[in-house]
Amino acid sequence: MWSSHRGVIGDLTRALSASALRQKVIAHNLANFNTPGFKRYAVSFEEQLARARGALPLERTHRRHRGEEPGEVVPAVKVDRSAVRRVDGNNVDLETEMVALVTNQLRYNAYIQQVNNRFSRWRYVINEGRR
Repeated sequence: MWSSHRGVIGDLTRALSASALRQKVIAHNLANFNTPGFKRYAVSFEEQLARARGALPLERTHRRHRGEEPGEVVPAVKVDRSAVRRVDGNNVDLETEMVALVTNQLRYNAYIQQVNNRFSRWRYVINEGRR
């Protein structure tokens, strides 16, 4: 597969980490809204995960066979050097950051809900299996 933590829970764990990192990055951007020359930062994760999922995982059929798998998907913080919106060289847009903040919070809540649903199903299977 595409990571050392295989499966949905591993993906969700990394997605939660990426979302937490994104929250910090957005807060950092907002804190530097009035800093001349500051360039905003952005977190890239979901795009990398989608690309990794598109890659075909190789299955090792024999212990001596080697197969390459796509690398582990980790969130990346990148500087956004796109359009400068102000004379002082700062490219942080307050409205864009606030929308990103809300979007990230909704995404984080969706990830948490998915983790809870997964564990709830496992709990059900375990409890029903004892009967």
